[in-house]
Parts: sequence; structure tokens; C-alpha cells
Amino acid sequence: MRILIVEDDVGAAEAMRKGLGEAGHDCALTYDGDAGLKAAEAGGFDVLVVDRMMPRLDGIAMVERLRRQGDQTPVLFLSALGEVDDRVTGLRAGGDDYLVKPYAFPELIARLEALSRRRETGAVATSLKVGDLEMDLIGRSVRRAGQEIDLQPREFQLLEFLMRHANQSVTRTMLLEKVWEYHFDPQTNVIDVHISRLRAKIDKGFPVQMLQTVRGAGYRLEG
Repeated sequence: MRILIVEDDVGAAEAMRKGLGEAGHDCALTYDGDAGLKAAEAGGFDVLVVDRMMPRLDGIAMVERLRRQGDQTPVLFLSALGEVDDRVTGLRAGGDDYLVKPYAFPELIARLEALSRRRETGAVATSLKVGDLEMDLIGRSVRRAGQEIDLQPREFQLLEFLMRHANQSVTRTMLLEKVWEYHFDPQTNVIDVHISRLRAKIDKGFPVQMLQTVRGAGYRLEG
């Protein structure tokens, strides 16, 4: 892979280039968002690794400019900002993946290789469709039978997971780990509350009820 690294921490950038080089990848470095934007605009890269917090032009603004220009090169954001809202901001700006610092280097390589494969196969989805329910992953919008549905960020994440696993039963544990990123059961009714709100938004007023409760198993989005 030909990788552009945009990282203002020179030591971290050099270490990343060394590690990726040893893994057989060709890397170019820039140390601020403005220089990164110019390098990315010149093209020739398979994947961009972009730090969020940088001088002159931050990573979010850099990627937003690239996307407005029609550049769809896969972007992996790296950041010490790891809250859900931070990751959502990065993905909404046009990022394809988001890795929180400190990270395990093998995971970085695996994520970059996955992004490169998706680009080669054209498998980076920009929308999801289940029955008459449609989700625009770029515009972050949802419609059912052409009717726009207003979702809160967590509801959007929850629905996206259910749509990616349409017609499959998903357990409470799966939802806690993949949507809330809890790796234990915090003994909360947060899932029940969000499922109830989501069901009211996507099913109320429609003849077919898509979001089903599977007794003893979890939930299933049918389409």
C-alpha cells in the first residue's frame, strides 16, 4: 500500500512509517493538516492516516475539504479523543475508520489493509436498505417509504447495527458491545429504552412492524 501519514508528532509519525515500512508498505509523511491536504490532493495514495488535532488545519477540516472535492481515498483517523461523540464527528466528516491512541500496531495494520481491500473491491457501502427502510451513511439520514425519520446519534448507531444484521437475531450483549462499547452488562435498561424509542420512530404509522423482539434472544430487524 501507498500510505500518507498526516501527524504533527514527528516521533510518532516516524515510528509509524518505520513500522509500516517493515510490514511492506510505502509511506509519505506530512506534519500538519495544510501540508497533508496538498499531498492528498496530489493523489497516488491507497489510504490516508490522519491525526485529528494538528496545527494550521485540523484533521476534521482537512478530510471535509477532500470529500467536498470528491476525493474518496479511505481515511483512518487517529486520535487521543476517544469518546463516542468524537468518533461520530470523525466519521461524519468523511472518515472511514477511527482508531484511538494509544493503539496496538498490529490493529493499525489490519485496519489499513481492510480499508485498502474495500477500496479495491468497491465494497465501501454508502447506504443500507432493508425493505422500505433506507439509511444514507454519508448524509447520516434515514427514510422509510420515502418519509424522513429523525434519529438521535445513538439511535442512528443502533439502527445501523440492526440493518447490517437484518433478519438475524442480535443479543443484548452484542448491542452493549458494538453500540455502547460496554464489555460487561452494566445492569441498565438503556437498550430497552432506545429500542422502544427507535421502534416508535421507524414502525409507528406503518403497516409492517420491522423491529421485532425475539423472546429470550434479543431483537431482529425484519425486511
